[in-house]
Amino acid sequence: MTRRRATAYLLAILGTAVVSLPGLPVLCLPGVRERWARWHLRLAGDRRWHPVRFRRHLLWLTVHLTTGLPLGLFALLVAGNLVTAVIAMTLWWAFPAEEPVTLFVEVPVAGWATAIGLGTVQFAVLAAVIYGTFPALAGAHARVTRWALTPSEAERLAGRVADLTRTRADVLDAHGAELRRIERDLHDGAQARLVAVAMRLAVARQAAGDPDLVNRLVAEAHQGTEEAMAELRTVIRTTYPPILADRGLAGALVAVAARSGLPTTVDVSDLGRVPAAVETVAYFAVTEALSNVTRHSRATRAGVRASRNGDLLTVTVTDDGAGGTDEARGTGLAGIRRRAGALDGTLTVCSPMGGPTEITLEVPCSER
Repeated sequence: MTRRRATAYLLAILGTAVVSLPGLPVLCLPGVRERWARWHLRLAGDRRWHPVRFRRHLLWLTVHLTTGLPLGLFALLVAGNLVTAVIAMTLWWAFPAEEPVTLFVEVPVAGWATAIGLGTVQFAVLAAVIYGTFPALAGAHARVTRWALTPSEAERLAGRVADLTRTRADVLDAHGAELRRIERDLHDGAQARLVAVAMRLAVARQAAGDPDLVNRLVAEAHQGTEEAMAELRTVIRTTYPPILADRGLAGALVAVAARSGLPTTVDVSDLGRVPAAVETVAYFAVTEALSNVTRHSRATRAGVRASRNGDLLTVTVTDDGAGGTDEARGTGLAGIRRRAGALDGTLTVCSPMGGPTEITLEVPCSER
């Protein structure tokens, strides 16, 4: 950690510790404490975030208050007296004689000899203190913050089991709902049309002596067959899009962007071999995100990026719209989050009011 960043860090933790004292009850609320802790974790140099239990959050707040206040006050004192040394060496004469600027806390500056002599010594001593201690102090506090806000192996394992249990239940519910939807679509759509085709063909066979009636029934049966095939293709497309089998994920994303109705740039790196389940989740995530962009965001352009780092597939959809995306208003993004969670993936939505919006899907894509 550089000296400048260490100084800024120590002053920042002083400010947040001062704010934490009167606002402690508010900082214990679920939504507030997570954002507060996540911001401090980023300040400490760790951008990863693992949800922690309430008792660990209280542990961090206690450590932060007991260490952040003294460390921050020490940094403020040193930095303030360093500035005082600079003022004493240059502007001592601007202070009234009855209230002169002082060096080493109590030594009044009444002439250039004191200003230059003692001012230089104070500046050098405090600069050495900053150089020698600030990075170590800031680094120690940052390490303590990371330790307090990072769950242990046992806690991570327990959280992982809870996540798997929840996502397994969500996937089973989603799977049942998907099966019911497919059954309903086939029963009300393709099956009904095929029954009508069979009835027309049966009537046509019995009306062999009436060529006009036979021709009309056969034509209607042919049209019904075409419509049934179209509906079957729609059902298949919502289960596993054929375009993934034909073009792969990269080609499918290009096709989705092309028919989104909005100028959309696509940047896809070499993805290698991606499991079919991961391709499906990524494809439907981009489809849902671009659909939301077109319908709700008032954007003028969008972008799709897909890359692979080792066994992690990352797909990002951005737009320059009005922002304010809220998962609670619909089921599209929540469904994608459940799909991703079933594959140990995550969906991150960053959409402040006024935009821009960035939706990031990360899914492990190793063969299992």
